[in-house]
Amino acid sequence: MSSKLKQISLVFVGVLAGVLLSLNFSAVAQRDAARFPLPVDELRAFAEVFGAIKSGYVEPVEDKKLISGAINGMLTDLDPHSAYLDADAFRELQVGTQGEFGGLGIEVGMEDGFVKVVSPIEDTPAYRAGLKPGDLIIKLDDTPVKGMNLNDAVKRMRGKPKTTVRLTILRKGEPKPFEVTLQRDVIRVQSVKSKLIEPGYGWVRVSQFQEHTGENLVKHLEALYKKEPLKGLILDLRNDPGGLLNGAVGISAAFLPSKALVVSTDGRTEDAKRKFLASPDDYLRGSKDDYLKGLPAAVRTVPMVVLVNGGSASASEIVAGALQDHKRATIMGTQSFGKGSVQTILPLGNNTAIKLTTARYYTPSGRSIQAKGITPDILVEDPSGQPRIREADLEKHLTNGEEKAAAQKKAAERAAAASKPAPTDGDEKPAAPIEFATTNDFQFQQALNHLKGLPVQTAQAPTPAPTPKN
Repeated sequence: MSSKLKQISLVFVGVLAGVLLSLNFSAVAQRDAARFPLPVDELRAFAEVFGAIKSGYVEPVEDKKLISGAINGMLTDLDPHSAYLDADAFRELQVGTQGEFGGLGIEVGMEDGFVKVVSPIEDTPAYRAGLKPGDLIIKLDDTPVKGMNLNDAVKRMRGKPKTTVRLTILRKGEPKPFEVTLQRDVIRVQSVKSKLIEPGYGWVRVSQFQEHTGENLVKHLEALYKKEPLKGLILDLRNDPGGLLNGAVGISAAFLPSKALVVSTDGRTEDAKRKFLASPDDYLRGSKDDYLKGLPAAVRTVPMVVLVNGGSASASEIVAGALQDHKRATIMGTQSFGKGSVQTILPLGNNTAIKLTTARYYTPSGRSIQAKGITPDILVEDPSGQPRIREADLEKHLTNGEEKAAAQKKAAERAAAASKPAPTDGDEKPAAPIEFATTNDFQFQQALNHLKGLPVQTAQAPTPAPTPKN
């Protein structure tokens, strides 16, 4: 048995080395192959494990399944955002950037073997049901999530519209898990919304950065300015999980001077060291028509407030950081999520790909967003009391590279807070989220006050207790 395994190992090391060297997923990988030779001892150990599974596992296992699992394990062990995309996941990623896909409408990740809700997408079944960031999905119908990989869990949540799926949710502060039944729908994410709040004041919301978000923003701004000139504008990026980088650059360029620095990236390779400017070369993608060309000139000077919260991540943090550093807008709300890393999609064969973290994002002044986020100029609490997870809370998150002592202190504070029992009201079910840009939206109202030069409240006054009757 031992000699047989050794023979399999030696053959497999050679085969694996050939496969790894022949994968044409990037010029960078090929260029670096000579500088970073394959670790033969580690590959031999890997081959021995492969051989042991092939010859001794209780049931036959396909080579494809083992290799895919090994690739997925390599990537998921790096950080929460690197991943192996099989054919289905790669296709869903491509479709998702177009703004339409089937499912429940949840941005998810993995933690401790469970699916963790990062952010429900606005106007979707998950959002309307009151799912919250930080919720752990521990069962899908009657099937435990523990032991599934993220792709398998996502596939189970996807399905034909009008069919249902039952989620068992574990929520921090709740005494026991509870169930929510959701009806699947075609998720059409309307990435930009707007309205004239009152004469002279406009509100524009970007809920996700997609392929055509920049063009849609221009249409909404043009519609607002056709009604009347604006004296103030609120750009609402709350609960925006991010999306395409060129979309973030385009949105920033709508409000910044031409060729102003929007964001820079820095990584180990020359390809990862880049600067993105408010220039058509950096925000147009496959289009020769500059959608910002006809934008009203007043858009670049109108007083602005940008609203962010713990659900504002990645591309939305790039926009907030750029407008903050150029002193173009006042940032208001709560600390953003802190996802300041760049993921590059590297296609492999058979319509698969890997999503690999290749760089960190930096604001125009050189601040790292990673595991820190954007600190608002004016801190205005979220009165919903919704618990928030952030990048720094994710297992194996990429470090900021700065302020390690402060990060350790925050981690200790979070651990201390988690050890305290949270007050509960029995079998509490998800509460409907606050509708943005309404009289019940405290942060929005404070942003409007700031634009009007009125006093801004940083915390909502508690509702007085009813007076007892004699």
